[in-house]
Amino acid sequence: MSGATAAVVALALVAGVAGSIQVAVMGRFGARIGSFEALVANLAFSTLLASVVLLALRQGFGGIGDAVRSPWWYWLGGGGMGALVVFSITVCAPRIGATATIGVLIAGQLAMGVVIDRFGLFGVDEVELTWPRAFGVLLLGIGAGLSLTRS
Repeated sequence: MSGATAAVVALALVAGVAGSIQVAVMGRFGARIGSFEALVANLAFSTLLASVVLLALRQGFGGIGDAVRSPWWYWLGGGGMGALVVFSITVCAPRIGATATIGVLIAGQLAMGVVIDRFGLFGVDEVELTWPRAFGVLLLGIGAGLSLTRS
């Protein structure tokens, strides 16, 4: 594995840890103030934080104009799906637990990832579905199902 690939894998691992923390925190936040209220608060803070980082790193919002002219599915796939993920974890975590929420979420992500890769959807490069990949997704699906058991 090259150094650049290792760095990207490490970033994905950190994002996975952050996502698990987010599941637990958003579940509690939603139980405390309401699911939609927690979603709005989360997205407002995310927007504020991203804006501060953007201003610090790039000194402006120049790319926002390009975003407005982007295909509709960029907006739905990015912002809309992001909001759905945050809302879903806020609702699911208190009911089925963090482990099951994360397991089912990741199983869904992997299953859709296979479809996206296989057919090159949304402009990504096509990636062949090999038997090890298919077996890995199957195992994760089984694991997600097992994570739903409470006893």
